[in-house]
Amino acid sequence: MVFNSYGFVLFFVVLLVLHNLPLPWRVKKINLLLASYLFYAVWNPPFVLLLWLATAVDFYVARLIAREERPGPRKLLLTVSLAMNLGLIAFFKYGGFLLENFTALLASVGIAFQAAKPDLILPVGISFYTFVTLSYTLDVYRCQAPPEKSFLNFALFVTFFPHLVAGPIVRPADLIPQFQEPRRATTAQLTWGLFLLSLGLFMKVVLADGLLAGAADSVFGVPFPLPMLDAWAGVLAFSGQIFCDFAGYSTCAIGVALCLGFVLPDNFRYPYAAIGFSDFWRRWHITLSTWLRDYLYIPLGGNRRGPARAYLNLMITMLLGGLWHGASWTFVVWGALHGFFLCVERLVRGWAGMGDARPEPPERARAEPAVYRASVVPLSLAGKRMSGFGLALLTLFFVNVTWVFFRAPDFGGAARLLLAMFGAFPAGKPLLATVDIYKVGIITVLLVVSHWLMRDTSLVRVAARLPWWLISLVWTGMLALLILTQKSSSSFIYFQF
Repeated sequence: MVFNSYGFVLFFVVLLVLHNLPLPWRVKKINLLLASYLFYAVWNPPFVLLLWLATAVDFYVARLIAREERPGPRKLLLTVSLAMNLGLIAFFKYGGFLLENFTALLASVGIAFQAAKPDLILPVGISFYTFVTLSYTLDVYRCQAPPEKSFLNFALFVTFFPHLVAGPIVRPADLIPQFQEPRRATTAQLTWGLFLLSLGLFMKVVLADGLLAGAADSVFGVPFPLPMLDAWAGVLAFSGQIFCDFAGYSTCAIGVALCLGFVLPDNFRYPYAAIGFSDFWRRWHITLSTWLRDYLYIPLGGNRRGPARAYLNLMITMLLGGLWHGASWTFVVWGALHGFFLCVERLVRGWAGMGDARPEPPERARAEPAVYRASVVPLSLAGKRMSGFGLALLTLFFVNVTWVFFRAPDFGGAARLLLAMFGAFPAGKPLLATVDIYKVGIITVLLVVSHWLMRDTSLVRVAARLPWWLISLVWTGMLALLILTQKSSSSFIYFQF
């Protein structure tokens, strides 16, 4: 089930009614759990079994870890959880990729090996909910969270439908405590939640699907060189599309949860106004970047073992972050480019004396490791000055270069597009219509300017300063455009991850 469907509207209305009836809190939680399974089962009912498996294994393994005091058995129990969660991802998401590369490796040494390509269906959202359950087991293992006593609370934490298939990637502390006591949205929460749901759908349906997807699909789908203007228009269209699509989903998820009285963490903070790549990853897919920071980068040693080790840890983290997005070498290269730019930025900051080169104590690392701090220019100094805006545009330029590998179907397509972007081919017949070029240009400018103006504030603060009639007018306009634009219920881009 997708948020941008009439089926979800009916589903959500019924659930809201049930959640606001005078029923016992346990009954309401059971309603939410069953609704979450139904929400997921619409795609492929048998894959609910995987959710049950991940939920049951991690719940009971975490309880055993908490009871066990001997290091050896605790590590063995943690290995069971890691093997189960990572094994599910490896089998369903990377099985074909691993087999393909194994076959190519054998062929490179003269061994002919042919194996039937596995006909596997990727369970929607598997990368998200396995990270959710893993964070719980790891937190219990590291004694950073107690094991949850209620299986119902834990199952609802894992499967709560707003975040289930595309995030935000919640931690135990984010959600489990909210299931302890009865929760129902206040009038203000319900109103704001519905507004966020409308805003998220507007970003997805009107902007991502209606105005940007066509140009992006056309440019990335052609097998021949393009004029420079078309190439840049296609890449900028995808840059806007993936933000509006993914941030739109996160906004919908936060809004839906708030309508039920629950609070989910932010996942985006105006990333196209980032000054440097470290600032970008403080603003883009925040719950994934902090997950990788806390459960991969810091355990590898972070920046506490010298500069060389910090660069290595950073590259490993970003390479695996790229591979998390998809079973393709293009995603690995995308992650490698981000890791490279982060390393270069860190090196420049060190040369310029803008960063703290001292090893970071572990207790500070979780809160704000140096690799994710403000970037080349301190945010307090950058403000809204043109120098800061210029650095933001430079960051966005390199981010768009990396998006080529994220979206291109193969390296050949990525190479053609990059060469076209930098004028390597003679000007030929334009692919995109003039109106498409204008649409992409206008939306890109509006997106960048709005992110820059909002980079140091939040939508809640801005809305609090606006008159009610203006918010109502904007809301009505979004709903009208939604009704006029909605044609089909296309899936969100990050469902494939």
